[in-house]
Amino acid sequence: MAFFKKTEPEDDRQDIGSELDGLKVRVRDAGLAGAVEEVILKEVEKLYKTSPSAAEYTIGLNYVDYVLSLPWNKMTEDNLDIRHAEELLNLEHYGLSEIKDRILEHLAVRILKLSRRFNILVADDEKMTRENLNHVLTKEGYSVTTAENGRQAIDLLSRQGFDVIITDLKMDQVDGMGVLEASRAIDPSIQVIIVTGYATVQTAVESIQKGSFHYLSKPFKLNEIRETVKRALKKKKYQLKSRGPILCFAGPPGTGKTSLGQSIAKSLEKKFIRISLAGVKDEAEIRGHRRSYVGALPGRIIQEIRRVGSKNPVFMLDEVDKLGQDFKGDPAAALLEVLDPEQNAEFIDHYIDIPFDLSQVMFITTANRIDLIPGPLLDRMEMIRLSGYTEEEKEVIAGKYLVPQAIKEASLNPELIQFRNDAISIIVREYTREAGLRNLKRRIDAICRKEARESLTEDEASHRTITVNDVRNHLGPPKYRYEVAEAHDRIGVATGLAWTETGGEIIFIEATMMKGKSNLILTGSLGDVMKESAQAALSYIRSNTERFKISENFFETIDIHIHVPAGAIPKDGPSAGLTIAVALVSLLTNRPARRDVALSGELTLSGRVLAIGGGREKVLAARRAGVTTVIFPARNEPELSTIPDEVKKGITILTTDNIDDIIETVLK
Repeated sequence: MAFFKKTEPEDDRQDIGSELDGLKVRVRDAGLAGAVEEVILKEVEKLYKTSPSAAEYTIGLNYVDYVLSLPWNKMTEDNLDIRHAEELLNLEHYGLSEIKDRILEHLAVRILKLSRRFNILVADDEKMTRENLNHVLTKEGYSVTTAENGRQAIDLLSRQGFDVIITDLKMDQVDGMGVLEASRAIDPSIQVIIVTGYATVQTAVESIQKGSFHYLSKPFKLNEIRETVKRALKKKKYQLKSRGPILCFAGPPGTGKTSLGQSIAKSLEKKFIRISLAGVKDEAEIRGHRRSYVGALPGRIIQEIRRVGSKNPVFMLDEVDKLGQDFKGDPAAALLEVLDPEQNAEFIDHYIDIPFDLSQVMFITTANRIDLIPGPLLDRMEMIRLSGYTEEEKEVIAGKYLVPQAIKEASLNPELIQFRNDAISIIVREYTREAGLRNLKRRIDAICRKEARESLTEDEASHRTITVNDVRNHLGPPKYRYEVAEAHDRIGVATGLAWTETGGEIIFIEATMMKGKSNLILTGSLGDVMKESAQAALSYIRSNTERFKISENFFETIDIHIHVPAGAIPKDGPSAGLTIAVALVSLLTNRPARRDVALSGELTLSGRVLAIGGGREKVLAARRAGVTTVIFPARNEPELSTIPDEVKKGITILTTDNIDDIIETVLK
């Protein structure tokens, strides 16, 4: 029996060879870094030895093509006009001064780095050479300092920093080699160019071995020295590039975190990328698959960078607090390398398996709750909080942005319809109760849709002004009221302030007593921490009965029931301890608690009031509910001092270290 080896037609082999030759030319023309080009050329060489009918051939071809399509050297030019950026951010977003300031700071650093003049030291014992080099290099925009000999050059090196040194080899006292060695000892990043009229192969080799950047023989051409200095500074210029900041916008839903990222990209004239991390459970979504797998793909980071064709975009990672985790790996751990400024310059995706520089990317993450972000990941990000908007801010935003947008989306004529200011105020105060703007936008959209429908029944277009009555007709009865301002003071009912992922909230803590056997009953879907706060508050009161003028044995014949309304909503946290204690004192002393006074603070067994979080959000919640006085722990004073006056408008903020100090303020 004869065996025949299957061979491919000669023409097919020639076509494949020419295809790979063309691929090799593409690699060389791509201008890749040496290490990257070497890896890709090795992959192409493997393809020469692989049968085109083998699966490995297609995998290898796709891999090389994908790597070549990445923007290894492509960057968009940033618009460094700081006034333009400020105007655009103010035009598209109202308020949010902290975030705007951070972006403008980043721009200022970029501008200063790019405008920095490089310092060059010229050391030569010939006066004519020093003057010529000084003249030529100063005209090129460099800051030039001259030295008459090697000792003077070393003295200057010890007192000020230089980027490049041009030194003669033969000089009195200390020669060029001595200057080279001294510069390497002081700062190894200084590039040293040695020039000499006594050039030999031996001295050239010695200078290169000791770390000089280049070696030139006299007489040299001025163009030659210009080009050598430019090449020496090329690496320095790369080091001067400002790394992209890694920011985290944290705040309630609807506060404009995502749209703010788009505005930042627009102001800097960068490409914008957004991916949602909500529910991502597979580590390969971030780092990609090994290309040995069939159907392997890079991770989303590299995919999006390739899609926009730029290595310095604004990259938004939305909902970073909602990352998942299962047997496929931990995507939050995979993000550590992406969001670490010390590591992401050499980010390795499993598919391309070559370091890719992400240090120029401006990463912005968003989150509703910081406590759900893993600690190591949170440590790598600069936190900027969006606390929510005041009613005044919402009214301005509605008038400037939401109403014109809603009119346009409803295809109404903006010249024939307008909203009165008091109508917008009613929508904000009686039909929405949120930290953000989403529900406010929905209400305004609903009014515009109803107006659009009514306009079709009219014979001719007429001018319409939306009044308070129109709002009530379109949206129905008010959905929210000022529950504090409209409520009566009651015994055993205290007003508290809570923080939720949607912003600050008002809570009422009710306490009552009945005949019983020293039982403490807690209801309202309370968490463990809040239950412990209630027990601590009761223990504090029982241990200080004389101070509050309560019978020592009051708890022996009664049961106390503490309830927090809205029992279907889970509640937890330590900051309710002070409010619970005030409700109990009100109950046991038969003194009504003022409903327009709200409290927040953690209470210890000794009566001390400890610091809490979310001060700004709680002040906003107090304003929305009609509270006139807010009591916070004294340890929160530094945070409270940073809250803008317009947020605190109409509210008296008191601070305390001990519950005894505020009992007379809260109880009638």
